Amino acid sequence: MPNSLTYTEQELVLLLRDRNNQAFNYLYDNYSGALYSIILQIIQENELASDVLQEVFINIWRKMESYDATKGRLFTWMLNIARNASIDTLRSKSYQNSKKNQELPDNVHSSSPGQITQLNVDNIGLKKTLEKLKPEHRVLIDLAYFKGYTHEEIAEIEGIPLGTVKTRIRNSLLQLRAYLQ
Repeated sequence: MPNSLTYTEQELVLLLRDRNNQAFNYLYDNYSGALYSIILQIIQENELASDVLQEVFINIWRKMESYDATKGRLFTWMLNIARNASIDTLRSKSYQNSKKNQELPDNVHSSSPGQITQLNVDNIGLKKTLEKLKPEHRVLIDLAYFKGYTHEEIAEIEGIPLGTVKTRIRNSLLQLRAYLQ
């Protein structure tokens, strides 16, 4: 195909499947900004989001043969790769270990995919109440109720048995109820 400034989606897919570097550069130049925005909404750290974006484009390059135009548009397919890579990064052991010993921030952010909310726990007095819990219990409440992890995911993140997670969360909730009454 001649050197053109734009490609149709079909032309772009064919060129990418033929491992055309110019088409890949075009893809990166035209889609990296949108994909980065999606990744940043999930990860909320610029440097890590940039790293994930690079991984996403490597995956797109490697998996181009698996793209099926009958199932959706190219951008939607790439968006799903970016979203999944972002969620995988948040759930990775290395990311969780880097976040393990951090204090609860004044503003706690939810990292649920597709939903970014901000809750100022000081406004309802919850932060002060949470500080009464043991640190190992506080982190479980944070993961379960502010970050949306399941008990199974928390057990894996924290490296403790599922039964221990459930017991600590239940006991913490009972303590919090007593503190709030």
